[in-house]
Amino acid sequence: MAGIGGIEELRERFNRTIPMALNLSGKGVLYKQLPGKGEISPANFSAVLPNASPEDFYLQYFISGDQSFVAIIRKTDADKWLDALAKQGFRVCMLSLGPFPVRQILPQLNIYGEEFVFNGHRIERDGDLHWKAYRYEESAKAPFPLKIDNEGIDQELVMPYAAAFQVVLANKLDIIQAGVPELQQALEQLLADKRFKARGVLILLACFALLLLNMVIFTSMNHDNLRLSQEVNSSARSTSDVQNIKEHIAEQEALLRNLGWEGGIRKSILIDQMASLLPPEIGLKEIAIDPVDRLGSRGQRSLQFSQRQIEVKGISPQIIPVNEWIARIKTLHWVKGAQLESYTYNNELNTGQFILTISY
Repeated sequence: MAGIGGIEELRERFNRTIPMALNLSGKGVLYKQLPGKGEISPANFSAVLPNASPEDFYLQYFISGDQSFVAIIRKTDADKWLDALAKQGFRVCMLSLGPFPVRQILPQLNIYGEEFVFNGHRIERDGDLHWKAYRYEESAKAPFPLKIDNEGIDQELVMPYAAAFQVVLANKLDIIQAGVPELQQALEQLLADKRFKARGVLILLACFALLLLNMVIFTSMNHDNLRLSQEVNSSARSTSDVQNIKEHIAEQEALLRNLGWEGGIRKSILIDQMASLLPPEIGLKEIAIDPVDRLGSRGQRSLQFSQRQIEVKGISPQIIPVNEWIARIKTLHWVKGAQLESYTYNNELNTGQFILTISY
């Protein structure tokens, strides 16, 4: 955001809980370009600032190709800004010097040549887009409107955007920053908090996925359980219905047996067929269909009948015609057996009496 008058105004415009990156350039910042890729140590610090103590400065290294760029600021000058921001409640986690952090966003800008000029900075690059030289010119301005992808950006906001870009993607970039131990510790804590929150989100998502899966499985199993319960109830009802039907059939069969029903056999025809085979010497006195079972009735103490039997009582002066009739009866297809139960001679009637049992 351009046009801010001072640090006090930042407090009114920005949320102080958001991590902040501070970039300092211009007066007070010294730039030194050295050949090679070596870093500055207390032993060779005099190559940058003769007769100066490295403990009094914050140093920033930037290596591009075969060139090293060193940016230096006095600790007292940098701490003045850091303390002022801290008093306003801001949490600074990174300090960068000069335009060098812009290297992170150059691929996003609409720059097609080897020279890049913006807001007092002039950067020269070689054919491989490595930084070849840099100088600060207060009057240097971008010759054309700058864009990040398709969005326009004020050239005064390029460095704030680059500094903020480093904070947001600190765990993925090779950060260009000055060596301030307190800020490095704050940045590490910030990254640790972000990793913790990311893991927490992943754990919550995994728990949510497990709960969702559990709900789907439970719903499916509950549906199957209801279906099986309905099938069991239906099967139980069917079994109960079948049992009731069997009991009803048994009752009806018992009733039919008590009534003497034997499958619709026309017994008059059976008697007619037996009578058609009767010898002339035999006379019939009584024919009983399913006669009383005297022995069974005494054992059950209730009236019982012989099933599928015909009892014939008659007279014959001799037993030979009776045996002949029995032989004829056995030739009928429906006869299962014919047996002479008794034959006695009655002197008073001057004839014999017999009882014949036929099974069908």
